[in-house]
Amino acid sequence: MSDVTVRLDDHYRLVSAVLAATTYPEKSQAEKPHGTHAHARATSRYLREHRDHPAVQGMQGLLDNGAPMEAMFTLIAHLPWPSLETPGLPKWVPANWNQQLVDFYQKANLSDWWEREGQLWNAAIDQSERMFRQAGFKTFLSQFVGDISETLVFVPNICYPADAEIGIRVGARELVAVCPPRLAWGDSPPWPYDEDKPYIHRVALTQYTRLILLSYLRANSDVVVEAAKNELPVSDQFKALYPTWGEQFVTIFVTATMAIYLETMDPKEKRAFVKEQTKIHNMKILPGAVSVLQRYLQERESGKFETLADFLPVFPKQLKVAKRIISI
Repeated sequence: MSDVTVRLDDHYRLVSAVLAATTYPEKSQAEKPHGTHAHARATSRYLREHRDHPAVQGMQGLLDNGAPMEAMFTLIAHLPWPSLETPGLPKWVPANWNQQLVDFYQKANLSDWWEREGQLWNAAIDQSERMFRQAGFKTFLSQFVGDISETLVFVPNICYPADAEIGIRVGARELVAVCPPRLAWGDSPPWPYDEDKPYIHRVALTQYTRLILLSYLRANSDVVVEAAKNELPVSDQFKALYPTWGEQFVTIFVTATMAIYLETMDPKEKRAFVKEQTKIHNMKILPGAVSVLQRYLQERESGKFETLADFLPVFPKQLKVAKRIISI
């Protein structure tokens, strides 16, 4: 029995298709060359004649102004399909963009295009379902944050973005991870979804954990304020990337819990992940953070702590101690 629902959703496929018609594919390649799925490349070619459509130009403007990808996916996810009708759009969205998106969907015959490419989409669904057949994410995360009521949804994305996962909250009922297949080396095509179970679990769980933790910290803001009086023992480089205490804690917690989860799948995966994050991404605090959170789980079992909120005030002090011991 799995607690992850795998599905296709035309809300997200529409956003991905519009991205394919912008300069996003070329810019992401310029920043980091990578192989993309055959469907992504074909979609860019298919939509070439629609690049001047107002919906595409609106998306291009949002990208040029630095709008977060999550914001665009979240906006569309909350609109009814296929009308995308709404009494009003946020101020950061181009006027009538929802209507332009519907017009783009119709003029580009996207429903026909997706049907023609249906074998590729169905393969992504089948592969993903196999990977999440026995997923127990809620059981794992409940050790930290208590019961989780939201439905966890995994949406495979073989279009764009091809090099980044998107995690969004849809109302109070769903946490959605929109994920491309794993990139291969250089220009090689990405891996199928069922080629690397630890990887696909990690990228999905990372998105769910981040969303759940942010909500949990907001609900326990008084505890966070008290805990934040003690600085976290992170480097100046880490502080430059994550200036606030909250950002630092979320990054440390999410990464450390991924290591702990991977250990339940395969200790080799955990060791490889910690090494990668420590050496390549300069998260020298990670081994200490993993040790501290493992200690929390042990002490929770003994009844000392019930949830993360009880442990949060002592987390900075324990992390400082763990960092000092592990660095010896």
